Amino acid sequence: MISKKIGIVESIKSDNGEIQDIRVNINGSIEKAYNYVALTDKVEVGNTVSLNTTAVELSLGTGGFHFVILNLDNPNSKISDEGHIMKLRYTPFQIKVNAAEEQENKYHDVFNEFVSLENLPVAVGTLHSMLSPFAATYKKLSPNKRLVYIMTDGAALPIAFSKNVDDLKKKRLIDSTITYGNAFGGDYECVNIYTALITAKEICKADCVVIAMGPGIAGTGTKYGFSGIDQGMIIDAVETLGGDSYIIPRISFSDLRKRHNGISHHTITILNEIVNKRTNIVINDSYDDTKLKRIKEQIDKYMIEEKHNLLYTNYSQTRADLEKNGLKVKSMGRSFDDDQEFFIASSTVASYISSK
Repeated sequence: MISKKIGIVESIKSDNGEIQDIRVNINGSIEKAYNYVALTDKVEVGNTVSLNTTAVELSLGTGGFHFVILNLDNPNSKISDEGHIMKLRYTPFQIKVNAAEEQENKYHDVFNEFVSLENLPVAVGTLHSMLSPFAATYKKLSPNKRLVYIMTDGAALPIAFSKNVDDLKKKRLIDSTITYGNAFGGDYECVNIYTALITAKEICKADCVVIAMGPGIAGTGTKYGFSGIDQGMIIDAVETLGGDSYIIPRISFSDLRKRHNGISHHTITILNEIVNKRTNIVINDSYDDTKLKRIKEQIDKYMIEEKHNLLYTNYSQTRADLEKNGLKVKSMGRSFDDDQEFFIASSTVASYISSK
């Protein structure tokens, strides 16, 4: 069962037309909540709303907010025009979208005529926090090229939840967005990763694609039990369609969990056991000797270089790239200064792709 409570909208802190950041009064306590306009229409100050309060009661980090289920003062809404593909299927919130590949869409024939990605570079990450450093560096080095972000359904499903995406689009660091699976709200909607990649190349005219889940990741502390494991399947899809895949390695020397020290077990498991195709792994060789030694030991232990293309390069402008665009980054609660190697790893992949 989910936990539900009734609240009164006290104030609207922000509203970009897709998501409202609101404050609600729940039995005298003023608390934060989000309202997705596509699901529940807009709310106004004074409205009585039904809220899903489960995540807050579980003290979750990402996703630990209240979400509006229904505006009791405005319970009716009208279906949008066009589209027949349902996302969040067979739930009370199933939403109709106009998928790029469906029969009535003007782009339908594009998918039947598609041949190949023609070596389109595609960077595949896990955590959403990899997106900003990648985009900042890629667009600095390739300002006239088109960068497309594909959001998976491995974490947050509404792309509107990501303040990073909203900010990156406003700053023109991302040119187009695509959501597939049960993720929704991108500039283009797709059914799966294959059609999302075709959309990026043929419709968005991408010069580079970056793929990662939205905010949040499900982890269990087990080898295979994390939602980012789909990074392996995505890489296989890129290679199958004729693209050039690049894994964004999860690297950290600040995470206190041993399994995430150096190259995270997430990345190692994917490279060692999950992905079937050969991919590119870019490593920044400017890390200090102790850290670089740890990374190389892991690469040797799991024979990564025998299975994939190991590429070393040097890039040291990640901080400057972020600061130039006024981007403040965090991952697992850690800032750039707290966990530099994590953000540099993503930026390094972008710099390598830009250099080709």
